[in-house]
Amino acid sequence: MTDTVATAAKKPMVTKYISWVTLALMTTSSVASLRSAPTMAVYGLACVFLYIVPALLFLLPTAFVSAELASGWEGGVYKWVGEGLSKQLGFLAVWCQFAMTIFYYPSLLAYVASTFAYIIDPSLASNGLYVAIVIIVIYWAGVFVSAQGTKTVAGLSSMGLVIGTLIPGVLLVVLGVVFLAQGNSSAAPMDAGHLLPQWTGVASLVLIVNNFLSYAGMEMNAVHVSSLRNPAREYPRAMVLAVGLVLAIFIVPAVVISWVVPSASLSLTAGVMQAFDGFFNHFGIGFLTPVLGIMLVAAALGGMLTWLAGPSKGLLLIGRSEGYLPPVLTRVNKHGVQQNMLVAQGVFTTLLALLYAFIPNVSSAYWILSVITTQVYLIMYVLLFAAAVQLRRKQPDHPRGYRAPWLIALCGLGSAASVAAFLIGFVPPSQYGSGGAWSYILVVGLGMGIVGLLIPYLFLRMRRPNWKIEVPAEALS
Repeated sequence: MTDTVATAAKKPMVTKYISWVTLALMTTSSVASLRSAPTMAVYGLACVFLYIVPALLFLLPTAFVSAELASGWEGGVYKWVGEGLSKQLGFLAVWCQFAMTIFYYPSLLAYVASTFAYIIDPSLASNGLYVAIVIIVIYWAGVFVSAQGTKTVAGLSSMGLVIGTLIPGVLLVVLGVVFLAQGNSSAAPMDAGHLLPQWTGVASLVLIVNNFLSYAGMEMNAVHVSSLRNPAREYPRAMVLAVGLVLAIFIVPAVVISWVVPSASLSLTAGVMQAFDGFFNHFGIGFLTPVLGIMLVAAALGGMLTWLAGPSKGLLLIGRSEGYLPPVLTRVNKHGVQQNMLVAQGVFTTLLALLYAFIPNVSSAYWILSVITTQVYLIMYVLLFAAAVQLRRKQPDHPRGYRAPWLIALCGLGSAASVAAFLIGFVPPSQYGSGGAWSYILVVGLGMGIVGLLIPYLFLRMRRPNWKIEVPAEALS
């Protein structure tokens, strides 16, 4: 018996490896979505260019740099930026990860509201008051469900990929191909002369900024690089495959939507349903429109519930262990859920939802919130790239499971792209039709400045020693 125990104790731990194909699929499922397709469909064939550029300038640098950081330091973006730059900037980085969701949920739920409108009354898709009410009701219902510690929502994200992305995406492409094969003309020109967006000034390229957010989240998937047998050889393969799949899921549906919905009448929130409604009516199967609407709504709601408590959980742990947040925000309920933090986030979400009620054009409100979301998130990425350079310089011998090739060049490229996208985000797009340029700049600047910079600055200034709560070390890894 003793020999058996001794033998068992000497047995090495078996590492559970994953294949590079599996990692590519995991990355694809967490990044790709149909929700952003209408935003780019207004450009027709030029959406190919507008998706590929940020993929090369932002997606690839983020993927490779994050992989090195994740394979060398546990703890996510707070640990990376905290070690490379400072703990205060680490808090700012993790705050921006959380704060971007404050703007993300209204834009996501606006998509849900407009999609649901096609189930009950399509005219509601452009009704700002209706959209605002749906956002507020669904968000607070989600807070209630999440506060119960419900575990059943964990599997909704994988179901959502199949139900709300793969099946509708494939169906959309098939319908589009059949539509053109029947001799119908495309609503958007499909010749080589329209591969590049028409240049009408800086505003004509503003929609490219939204694609940076479409590719956001690679730093979260990078933690799996250590699960590959040969990261140096397999990770680049996984990223090449993932980028190809993500581009296909983003580009093909956007092009198909442009075939059937003229850009002048395309809604940035309901464009997917406009395309399905057009195809279904053309083929005499209009009764399927509500069915597709239910599938898309269910998938989006599943994703919202899965994400609702996630980003705030990381902020909760950092806020407690380092004392960055007051106890009223870091208090948890009997289910261990940060209910007060979710409620505080909900107050901001409610206020932002009212934009839809007061801005006449629903698409304009959706675009503003999408841009603010991107602006806040880009602050974190600039800090991430700067930290990676500093860690390579200050801790060159620190063990890393993966070392990104040409790290300095990748960080320079990613930082330059992020700063450029940040600045371009303040330029009203040519499709923006509510108010003047200065009102647009004011709304975007105030939203980004208050939530992304002012609030974390105030937390750091008002920080008190008694805010710090001991947190188990394993909870932070």
